[in-house]
Amino acid sequence: MFREVLQDILDRTEGCRGVAIMGFDGIVVEQVWKNEATDGNYDVAVAEYTSFVVNVKRKNSDLGLGKLNEIIVSTDLETIILRIISEDYFLAMILTNEGNFGRGRFEMRRAELFLANEFVI
Repeated sequence: MFREVLQDILDRTEGCRGVAIMGFDGIVVEQVWKNEATDGNYDVAVAEYTSFVVNVKRKNSDLGLGKLNEIIVSTDLETIILRIISEDYFLAMILTNEGNFGRGRFEMRRAELFLANEFVI
């Protein structure tokens, strides 16, 4: 089921290179990548962002800024959208800078709502 949700995001978002469901422990639950994206070590990049998400989530809570929902990292080549979907998991999308950023955010939010019941403990 997770794979179908991620594939739907990939198919519906122009410029999306791939999407993954990650645990805050750095373990990939599921991931889908376009064929050309497998050369870019994107799976490693997403895993490396896990500690970043954990730290920002912790700092956000420590400062009393409310529950963290999303982090966006923009580089000269790509945009990474990190969307928290539960206490233990987040979605990560890598999008080309020419890709549809608004659609990517919309699809991530939609997937979060769809997956909510699957990640309730």
